[in-house]
Amino acid sequence: MAGESAPVALARRSLEHYLAGRGYLPAPDGLPDCLRGQAGVFVSLKKGGELRGCIGTFAPTQPDIAAEIIHNAVSAGTQDPRFDPIEAAELPALDVSVDILSAPERVDSLAALDAKKYGVIVRRGRRSGLLLPDLDGVDTVEEQVAIAMRKAGLAPHEEIELYRFTVTRYGKE
Repeated sequence: MAGESAPVALARRSLEHYLAGRGYLPAPDGLPDCLRGQAGVFVSLKKGGELRGCIGTFAPTQPDIAAEIIHNAVSAGTQDPRFDPIEAAELPALDVSVDILSAPERVDSLAALDAKKYGVIVRRGRRSGLLLPDLDGVDTVEEQVAIAMRKAGLAPHEEIELYRFTVTRYGKE
């Protein structure tokens, strides 16, 4: 769609390609700088302002950011367990956003966090939960960490390791 950034356009094209029965979109040639390198990526899909799918990786799993976007866009549209898979007829009504994550850094306390600036990862053993920064309705670090802990299946009193990261968020330009 007109006015979309390169990451968002790639996410949309990859989901369209997949839903048309053609499998995963091959990574395009001549990638812009924002699609090179490796990083964790989250792809969020909204319809009518409501979340319709969101899947991501906090660390890279693909050879480059473009491939990470391609795979996570398909997963957000077809594998988010909270929603039925996207149907091709829904594609024009979807708002797509792409968050490219910085490498997580460990922090020692909530004071090192900011719910608007940093995403958070909580970890205890093999369980972890992640929440992106600057989400509607999440105004405090305490709320952000509590939600991430619930996502990890951790009780509020359990000790955790805390990590923070920043995102470069792409939506409609």
